[in-house]
This record gives sequence, C-alpha cells and structure tokens, in this order.
Amino acid sequence: MRRVLVVVAVVLCVVAAGLAAAAVLLRPDRAARVATGVVSHTLCSETFVAGLDPTQTFAEAFQTMPGIRYLVPVLRYQVDRTDRSVTTSLRGRFASRAVAHDGIGCRLEYATVANVPIGAAPPPAAALATPVAEIAGAAVVEPTTQTLRGILDRAFVEPPTGPRRGTKAVIVMHDGRIVAERYAPGYGIDTPMLGWSMTKSVTSALVGILVRQGKLTLTAPAPVSAWRNPSDRRHAITIEQLMRMTSGLALDETNSGFDPSSRMLFTQPDMATFAESASLTAAPGTRYHYSSPSTLILSRIVTDTVGGKPEDVRRLAETELFGPIGMRQAMLEFDAVGTPIGSSYMYATARDWARFGLLYARDGVAGGRRILPEGWVDFSASPTPGSRDGYAAGFFTNRGPAEFSRARVRGGMPSDSFFASGTQGQRIVIAPAARLVVVRLGRSQDWETFDMRGLMHLVADANLALNGPPPTR
Repeated sequence: MRRVLVVVAVVLCVVAAGLAAAAVLLRPDRAARVATGVVSHTLCSETFVAGLDPTQTFAEAFQTMPGIRYLVPVLRYQVDRTDRSVTTSLRGRFASRAVAHDGIGCRLEYATVANVPIGAAPPPAAALATPVAEIAGAAVVEPTTQTLRGILDRAFVEPPTGPRRGTKAVIVMHDGRIVAERYAPGYGIDTPMLGWSMTKSVTSALVGILVRQGKLTLTAPAPVSAWRNPSDRRHAITIEQLMRMTSGLALDETNSGFDPSSRMLFTQPDMATFAESASLTAAPGTRYHYSSPSTLILSRIVTDTVGGKPEDVRRLAETELFGPIGMRQAMLEFDAVGTPIGSSYMYATARDWARFGLLYARDGVAGGRRILPEGWVDFSASPTPGSRDGYAAGFFTNRGPAEFSRARVRGGMPSDSFFASGTQGQRIVIAPAARLVVVRLGRSQDWETFDMRGLMHLVADANLALNGPPPTR
C-alpha cells in the first residue's frame, strides 16, 4: 500500500509540475485578455461605428466563436454611451477597454502606453474622387428577374439545422453595375461593416500603390529597422514574402487565444513591433502559413514609407485609393501607436466593398486612372507555392493547383476568380472574365469554412444567371 501511495504521490508531482510548466508557457492570463480585448474592440466598433445593437452583436459574433464561447458565462461587458466606450472583463478580472474616436473608430486602451493622437481627417473621399461611374442609384437595387431574386433568397435563408449563416448583405455586380442587392433587418446601404481579414486585401492594394509610385520593391528586403543588419537572417525577408505569408517567421495563426496573432491583436499596444520581433522557424520563402502579424508588418512599412504618422497613411488611403475608386465610407482603425490594423479592422459599406472589388475586376483602373500597377491584379491572384488553401498575395485564389482552389472551381466558382476573405464569411469575389463581382457580408457560425458552400452556390448561380452556361468543349 505504501508503495502504491508513493507511486501516486510521484505521479501527482509530475502532473503538477507539468501543469505548472504548461501554465508558464501558455499563460492563461494572456488568453483571458485576448478574450476581453476582442469583445471590447469589436463591440465598440460595431456599436459606435456601425450603429448596430451590441446585444445582438455579442450574441451573433461571440456566443459561437471557438474559444470565446466557453467563456461567455463569465464574460461581462458594459457599453457606456456617454464616453463611447466598451469595457469587458471575466467577472471583474482581465478587463479590456476600447474607446471610440471620431473618424478613426475604436482603439483599445493600455495602462502602459498612451494612445498616439491621430491628426484631423483628410478631406472626405468623395471630394477627392476622380469621377467614376456610379454602381447604383440611391435606393436598394431590387433584382430585375425572378432568377436573381431567387439567388438572393437562397443567400439569406437559414438551414433547418446546423450553424446559422447570418447573412447581412449581398451585392451582385455585373459589368460595373449592381444588378441585385439585399440587406438583413437593421442593415442598409449606409451601414459600415467590418471586413475582418478582407482588410488584408486593402493593405495589399496600398502596397501596390507604393510599388507603382516607385517607393517600394517587392523583391527587395523589407525595410524593417529591426532587421537592418545583414547578419540577421530576417534581413532577407522580402515584401512579397510578407504578402504571401512565406516569411518563415514564428507567427503562425491558429486563433487559439495563445497564438501570436491573437496576442498581437488584443494584448499589444504596438502590434507591428511585436510581429517584427518574431524569430525565424524556416528560411524565408520556403514555408507558407496564414498569419495576420505578417500583414501588420506591411502596415508599418506602408506607414513609414509615406511619412511615419497615422495621418500620413490615412491621406494615402483616401487620396490614392478610397477617393479615386468612389469608396465613400471606408475607415481604417489603428493600434495604440498609430499603425493601421491592416490585417483585420477596416469598416466600409457593402457598396464600398463592391467598389473595391470592381477595381480588381478592371485590372486596377478606375475612372480612366491607373490605381494599381500594371500586372498587379494577376500578381495578387497568382497562387503561393505550398498553400493548400489557395492563398495568393492578399487574396485567396481559384487559379492554380491548390487543393481548395480546385474544390472551389468544382463547386462552380469561375477558374479565374479570386476573393478577399474575412472571418465569419466576409467575402468579395472577383471574376474578371465573367465581369462579375459578388459581395457577401455576415456573421456565419460555420467556423470551419465560413459557409464556403453557400458562397460557391451564390457565385455559380449569379454567373449562370448573368452570363449563361459555359460553352461546351
């Protein structure tokens, strides 16, 4: 018996030591602050930028979110409409607070760092715009045919069982005009909607503009001060490798709450510096893994290239992108030190997201003006070697041999199509040969694929309705 007790005691000691080591490595307090941070920031923006109901947002966005859903019983959030803030805690602990600011949306606050002030907004995008053709009139565009009406019906219908699709907006655009448009109750033409990782595609466009201006070179070492020393192996990382997420940095995104992406977005006041400090786990250009921190490094590069201040990058976005293509309500949000959160936090109306897609459907030209360099659209849609999910450069692509790319084409998406993609099913699908742009925004509870099957049906049906069946071979 004594021997058994000794063995049990040893086992318990080993288990306790293992748990203690795991606690040190995983730091559950970090995951807790990720949880309160994502709720505070997102609820703040959805309430004070988009004008949506925070109770509905919380229920739709977080009660089914992996990881977060297990904390819902102990999550406590408070919306203060007087000072336009949201504070979230786990029963009073690990509190995070986000505050809304005019023109720049919401920012998380940190006890250790004061938020860098951001200068006055540049002139409204509409005033800067090169004249571009309108994509629709002032009213919601009702489908002109019963077929198109049925396509929208199917996009919004909820399945009898399983995860909710949560569709909030759908736009079908053909030949530069909206031919069908619909919004869920509480949403409309003027509702700014969070793009989540579709923001990466916008950051890619800003990089493209600086390439066209001769200020950045894709194949040159990325101008990151922390990597300036040629003896640093990170010195060899190029801008293209950051765009394609093949930098080799230890920044793999898993959305576990413990991964670098989660920690960067919701616990770090200086997100880009956090990302730049990562070590290499593979030689640059040899390994793909999806990574929001890679895009934050690009956000800092863009900011530094145009002057280093947040108002400088706002001016670039407004005068060189949003204004010229007619995006009237697009807004980037910033971290505490004034770097745009170019991986995840940009708001725009569904029509503005459609205008962004149209820029790519028309080879980077708007209103007769070249916005993106020649060849940039094909570069953005060209597959990244080693990417099973069909990642390209700021977009996912259906071109090339990747397993998921082929599956999407089999599901009915045009073989030349590519798309901006954000969590919970934010999508802009661009099919240049079909002269088609499809926008789908919402809060899908299908966390495995963000209702990819529904998206494939939507795009395939719209293409068939507008262009007819493909020619037989």
